[in-house]
Amino acid sequence: MKPLKGKRILDLTNVLAGPFCTYQLANLGAEVIKLETPIKGDLARNLGANPELNSKGMGISFLAQNSGKKSITLNLKSKKGKSIFRKLVRECDALVENFRPGVMDRLGLDYKKLKQDNPKLIYCAITGFGQDGPLAQNPAYDQIVQGLSGVMTITGDSENNPFRVGYPISDTIGGLTAAMAVSAALNNPEGGSFIDISMLEATLVTMGWVVSNYLIGGVIPKAQGNENFTSAPSGSFQAKDGILNIAANKDEQWELLARHLGREDLIDNPDFSNREKRKKNRFRLKAELETVLTTRPAEKWIEELNQKSVPAGPVLTIPEILNHPQITKRGLLENLENIPGLEKNIDVLKTAALFDGKHLTVAGNPPLLGEDNNKIYNSLGLNDAAINKLKEEGVI
Repeated sequence: MKPLKGKRILDLTNVLAGPFCTYQLANLGAEVIKLETPIKGDLARNLGANPELNSKGMGISFLAQNSGKKSITLNLKSKKGKSIFRKLVRECDALVENFRPGVMDRLGLDYKKLKQDNPKLIYCAITGFGQDGPLAQNPAYDQIVQGLSGVMTITGDSENNPFRVGYPISDTIGGLTAAMAVSAALNNPEGGSFIDISMLEATLVTMGWVVSNYLIGGVIPKAQGNENFTSAPSGSFQAKDGILNIAANKDEQWELLARHLGREDLIDNPDFSNREKRKKNRFRLKAELETVLTTRPAEKWIEELNQKSVPAGPVLTIPEILNHPQITKRGLLENLENIPGLEKNIDVLKTAALFDGKHLTVAGNPPLLGEDNNKIYNSLGLNDAAINKLKEEGVI
């Protein structure tokens, strides 16, 4: 059984952080009802690398994280829309939204009002900076949060920085943090809570080691390229045919590495005799190791070092890792068939947790805009004629 089976989530979110949160909840078994604006829907429906899919309102950015959800349309600015929305809230365990602070309040649909309809409602608001503070009303995208959080100043190397991380890491971390918080709140038998998720704060929390180096150690974090700031030799190294990663973080791993490379002399060298000295002289040490590493292909070193319990691995492209047996044999990808509006099957990522040895299956296909209007609104007591009239009026 999926752990959130029987829970119903009302999803008012758009683009990435919020939809990623509710996608995790859907994969965990919750029924997720995605509420979208009539005609346009989630902006992500028009985003992605395939213009044809964008024109159909089924952009790749939408397909990536909306499988297994139900889609309804509703105009929350209309009086009738508000009334229907509050009826729906009574039937849900949790609500997730990622509007700017104050938007739901101006609509008359803030947590305090909705709590009157459903005292046990879990209300999760995801924003760039949180519900208060001097930045609260600023528009926030992942790039902005990466810059503010300090992530960009520690990404790259001493000569080439700041750099953004190569995927929307702050959006994703914000979504994961929200999913964790909502899941925890659903476990509270008393129910009823307001969860305030700041993407900025969520990102900072995941930077615990580098932040603590400053808070406790007084060391200002800086970009170190592919070097591991906690140890040496640990980072990327040049082999004969390309790059490999080696993480000899423990003293015993360092000694095993040096001996396997035939460089026992480095172990006794006073400049490399302990972790701190190796960190201080890391680039000299790297150059010494590469005199040997560059004599053979990366694949051979990786195989041999792992056999000796020295962590080593290749630097793969996205296609290479998705086709790697480590991923394919564990079943991280789900193949979806017969998707409305698409003429081909697609693969999507499941939630990265195994329960009793298995990844949880994706509950269903990504929905067309408003695909579930009749089903959901019928359940609220509206017949098909009433639904058609609301559609004509622009309410749904």
